[in-house]
Amino acid sequence: MTRPSENEEEYILRQELEKRRDAVRAKQAELADHERDSLKELHWMRCAKCGAELQEVEFRGVKVDKCFSCGGVFLDDGELEQLAGRPGWFDGMIKIFRP
Repeated sequence: MTRPSENEEEYILRQELEKRRDAVRAKQAELADHERDSLKELHWMRCAKCGAELQEVEFRGVKVDKCFSCGGVFLDDGELEQLAGRPGWFDGMIKIFRP
């Protein structure tokens, strides 16, 4: 069996992510407004790993969300792309945000 090319793998991954995104959007659309507001209030700026409050920290001109409890760093939509275009961003992130 032939292994898919890198472009084919990327295409398949994008298709799968789009399906997941559409499923989440459909589920969100089914929620009543008060349920959506309640969930947002419960989870807003909370760490997905430990539940502690997140703090917004500017790193190389991009505001990222940092959990000072467990050391997690969270990126909003588009922030990874902003950082990835800057040379040395990953090594810099490791040095600054390492617990």
